[in-house]
Amino acid sequence: MISIIFKHILRFVFLIALQVLLLNNIQFSGYVNPYLYVFIILMLPFATPVWLVMLISLLAGLLVDMFQNTAGMHAAACVLMGYSRSFILKLFSPRDGYADSTEPTLHYLGASWYFSYSFILVFIHHFTYFFIEAFSFHEFLFTLTRMLFSLIFTMILIFISQMLIYKPKDSKRA
Repeated sequence: MISIIFKHILRFVFLIALQVLLLNNIQFSGYVNPYLYVFIILMLPFATPVWLVMLISLLAGLLVDMFQNTAGMHAAACVLMGYSRSFILKLFSPRDGYADSTEPTLHYLGASWYFSYSFILVFIHHFTYFFIEAFSFHEFLFTLTRMLFSLIFTMILIFISQMLIYKPKDSKRA
C-alpha cells in the first residue's frame, strides 16, 4: 500500500516538474500547448474516491497555475476533469466492473477503451482551460483550433507515456 502511494506521489512530482520546467516552454506558433500533467488524474486507481480525485486535481492545477501565473484557470479545468472522471469511468465500465487496485492503463483495458476514456477527459480539461483563458467567444474558431491542436499533441504524449511506462503483462514468463 505504501509503495503504491509513493509511486503516485513520485508520478505527481515528476509530471508537475516536467510540465513547469519543460512543457510550459513549448509552443508551436501559439497553437500547441502540451499539458501532460493531466496524466496524473488519468492514472489514479479506479477505487480512488471522487473527493480525493478532486483534491489531487485541485492541487495539480494550482501548482501549474502558480508557475504559469494563470490565476486558477488550470485548477478550474483540472477540478472539472477530476469530477467528470467518475462519470466517464461508469460510462465505459466493463461488464465485470473494474478491479479496485488497478489503474486505467492502455494494456489493462485495451486501446479503444483507453483512447475513449482519456480523450473525453482531456477534451473536458482543454475545452475548459482554453475557453476560460480566452474568456470570450469573439475568436471562437481560433480558440477552438488551439484547443484541438493542443488536445491532439497531449493525447500523443499520453499514448507515448503509456507505451514507455506500462509494459503489457506477459503470462508466458515465469
